[in-house]
Amino acid sequence: MNKNKKPLQILKSKVPSVPAVENGRDVPVSSVSSDMLWGSDVIAEMLRRIGIDYIAVNPGASYRGLHDSLVNYLGNERPQMLTCLHEEHAVALAHGYAKVTGRPMAAAVHSNVGLMHATMAIYNAWCDRAPVIVMGATGPVDSMLRRPWIEWLHTSKDQGALVRPYVKWDDQPASVGSSIESLIRANNIARSAPCGPVYICLDVTLQEDAIGDGVSIPSLERFAMPESPAPREDDLTTLLDWSTKAKNLVVLLGRVSRDEKAWGERIKLFEKLGARVITDLKTASSFPSDHPLHTGAAGFRLSAEDKALIKSADVVLSLDWIDLAGALRQGYRSDAVSAKIINVTLDGFRINGWSMDHQQLPISDLTIASTPEHVVSDLLKRLPKGFKKPSKLRQKMLRPASITLSQYREQISSSAPMSKRFKDTHSTSSSEIDLTTLALCVNEFFAATPVSLLRLPLGWPGAHCHFKHPLDYLGFDGGAGIGSGPGMVVGAALALRGSERLPVAILGDGDVLMGAMALWSAARHKIPLLVIVADNRSFFNDEAHQEAVAKHRNRAPENKWIGQRLDDPAVDIAELAKAQGWQSIGGVSSIKALQAALKTGSKVVKNGGCFLIDALTRPGYVSKMGSDEY
Repeated sequence: MNKNKKPLQILKSKVPSVPAVENGRDVPVSSVSSDMLWGSDVIAEMLRRIGIDYIAVNPGASYRGLHDSLVNYLGNERPQMLTCLHEEHAVALAHGYAKVTGRPMAAAVHSNVGLMHATMAIYNAWCDRAPVIVMGATGPVDSMLRRPWIEWLHTSKDQGALVRPYVKWDDQPASVGSSIESLIRANNIARSAPCGPVYICLDVTLQEDAIGDGVSIPSLERFAMPESPAPREDDLTTLLDWSTKAKNLVVLLGRVSRDEKAWGERIKLFEKLGARVITDLKTASSFPSDHPLHTGAAGFRLSAEDKALIKSADVVLSLDWIDLAGALRQGYRSDAVSAKIINVTLDGFRINGWSMDHQQLPISDLTIASTPEHVVSDLLKRLPKGFKKPSKLRQKMLRPASITLSQYREQISSSAPMSKRFKDTHSTSSSEIDLTTLALCVNEFFAATPVSLLRLPLGWPGAHCHFKHPLDYLGFDGGAGIGSGPGMVVGAALALRGSERLPVAILGDGDVLMGAMALWSAARHKIPLLVIVADNRSFFNDEAHQEAVAKHRNRAPENKWIGQRLDDPAVDIAELAKAQGWQSIGGVSSIKALQAALKTGSKVVKNGGCFLIDALTRPGYVSKMGSDEY
């Protein structure tokens, strides 16, 4: 028995009959002592000092010491605990929060079993280059201190090995002093570009032992975070020369910050260079989608117009684009790449041999190890005074003109009878709502409201995206881990709480059904959020895959729906949301009903509530995918 280990004592305090809650924060009663006495008190103090405002938790005995310290030492404030029903949701909340703020939240997961639950969400954050600090725990490393049965099950050797291939760094500190260093290092590593998740495993004994004398927390100012590397002077000179002389400069705009100043600098630079800009929906809004220099509709995959534009370029500037090699391959097909390729990215500093999220090795005539923000700002300063390249492309936009909902309905009516156009033979619904109708309804209803689209589903019509601000859209989940949507949008909505922006998420029904219990955390902690479910009652992306395989094998594509449909019985998603404490409307299958639901839902959210609309949508994407996609 560890002689320094004191038995846990239950402190008697008067508990109020009704728990005190302030704006979703559970307010603890005054504790007997608020002095820093235990190992977990030091860890909790460090979380506050490194700037962690929230910690999403799925409670577990392996970190009961830290839990106590967060409540009775810190008062459940900075960080405030957010209760989740699954470890995967806890990490997803932290990921969504980081997508808005660029700063990490913490997520606490219970021992090895909790970490196993959390792995997919950690992988999403890894692929999305999102800073998240995951706090784990283990039963006592010293086997003589383990409680019978349960703490043996919750102890494993090298627990960090479960996630090491997809975290930037992990640690299992063995003392209070080393835990201080571990948290400082974890914070700096998670926030340094390229950002990513880190994992710290805390021994139960470390948390629950008294700290004794001699523990001091150093000034964090003496552990300054590194700045992102600036581009080399020679590289900037070459970049300036190539970009100013280019006849057809095309910019692939990928992972960039939510910073408004950087947004403005991108617009100014690309206007001066006359560059055409391609964006996608895998990443957050990075350039005004209605700008004359923006190309055709952004999507999760390149459009035909995007591919043609890439092939016509004499210089391609990639600013941390996801899958540069894939974009060039789609543009050039089997032809040799004739354009000069400039690749601005720090991604090479954090790839490994386990995960292939780094994509195919791209051609690059000039690789600049820096951030897009650094390069754009420095290049803008180097442009000759008054320089502005004339661009004929301003008069030749590839992007189709925006249409209204009524115009779209007229097009549909003139091309085919409504009942035939929207009928799906394998669905019990005959909804008149397709993804384009849904997009136009949302656009028109929120035309005068600052909205942040926290998530969009696969197949969303990018032609009807009107992004004018870096927070207008937050991108996808990074690792394409289905079920991530509900947790991530709750975390993003938390980061936007109190701002002027209305948080709106449009999620697929499969995504919602896998992660629905994350919605409870939004209701529990008073996080306003509007969720619209594009409910086609199918894992439709996989229907498209089955159709492609069947056609390739000369088999019946009509069978694509088997094993994919979420119907007969259909899950009542609206009632599922109500069970989590949300208000909701289900069975929305007409434009009139959708407009009414948006009116009701937006009012609830503006008043601080949570609202879900289950919109029955016709299965299908806006355009057919090419052979590269299926």
